Amino acid sequence: MMAAVVVALIARYIDRRTALRVLAGLCVWFAYAGLLGYFGVIKNTAMRPPGIAFLLVPVLFFLFLFIVFIVRPAGACLAQAFPLWIVLCTQCFRIGVELFLHQLWLDGLVPKMLTFEGANVDIYIGVSALLIAWVSTRGRVGMKFAVAWNVLGLLSLVNVVTRAVLTAPGPFKLIHAEVPNRMIGTFPFLFIPGFFVPLAVVLHVIAIRAISRGLQSAG
Repeated sequence: MMAAVVVALIARYIDRRTALRVLAGLCVWFAYAGLLGYFGVIKNTAMRPPGIAFLLVPVLFFLFLFIVFIVRPAGACLAQAFPLWIVLCTQCFRIGVELFLHQLWLDGLVPKMLTFEGANVDIYIGVSALLIAWVSTRGRVGMKFAVAWNVLGLLSLVNVVTRAVLTAPGPFKLIHAEVPNRMIGTFPFLFIPGFFVPLAVVLHVIAIRAISRGLQSAG
């Protein structure tokens, strides 16, 4: 559903050709990550590199390329193509993700620290998204407040992703919780770090770039 929302927004505010390219890329990525998870490659800790690297390295590489692109003039035009309030409101999807993580904890697939009952505060970013979208329309002060909120959202993601990696089985497991994080290597739950986390990062980066460009233009 979220992939469909992303493609629909791109088709609406950019063009259909770009939307089709994004759709094709998402289909290839979902097939790649899904097959690796389904056949147990990602959860294989005996491999060198460990299986989890085949999920995390492409995600990090994509985010690096996206950030490099977004800081350029063409990236600023892309960021401003979308209404800021839509970019901010879209972060509401994190409420559903956090509720899902809570259920995975109850099912014994993730440790408590990865949920809102533990050390994960990401649900508050999702809950406050609508309010921040409204605040961002209240002039320069509101836009600066929205920038701070986006930075906090990125820090929240860093917190939970770091804990997720350090509690997952394998060579990176440095935190011993009540149960290991089996979500990363389990199909279809691997799409939480494989799609929803990078989506949240992309939305934050787009919002920060759009606000920064808007403040520069207004100044």
